[in-house]
Amino acid sequence: MALDEGRFGLKNCFHRRWCPKGVRPPWIVDDRYESFWLYAAVEPTTGSGHFLLLPDVTGDCLEIFLRHLRDELGGGTVGVVLDSSGSHRSEHFPWPEGMKPLYLPPYSPELNPVEQVFRHLRKRLSNTVFTDLDALQTVLMEELQKFWANPTILLHLTNYPWWVEGTQAVLSLSP
Repeated sequence: MALDEGRFGLKNCFHRRWCPKGVRPPWIVDDRYESFWLYAAVEPTTGSGHFLLLPDVTGDCLEIFLRHLRDELGGGTVGVVLDSSGSHRSEHFPWPEGMKPLYLPPYSPELNPVEQVFRHLRKRLSNTVFTDLDALQTVLMEELQKFWANPTILLHLTNYPWWVEGTQAVLSLSP
């Protein structure tokens, strides 16, 4: 299972827009700096996704998400692949029983399949100005519900053959 967190906020991002030749596309810029973090865990082989909105990216928030994830997954051992950020390597919290962290090399976000999910979500939210964080959360939840209703979307975004082979090999070598 791959895990990561991404910031979503009112400062909008832009994506390509079509317009007639010679016409400059209109852009509305919002510089408000309010945001929240979307914690995400995705199983690339099944397309199952677990998401939680939290106010910050700290060891405490990661602990909340891991406990939430452990409760949803039930028993059994779960390998959790995540990047090497400081909040992920925090020594202040114990990992829940049955969850085993596997760290990606530093400075390699392209190796984490969850980054593709965030890229997809940001593209869907681009070119939009939201009135407040509640409006952004509402639209984000509508997009996440599409993942739950149709897991093949997450499969398409995250199920790379090298990912499946690599995680299975690492988990089989671990004691």
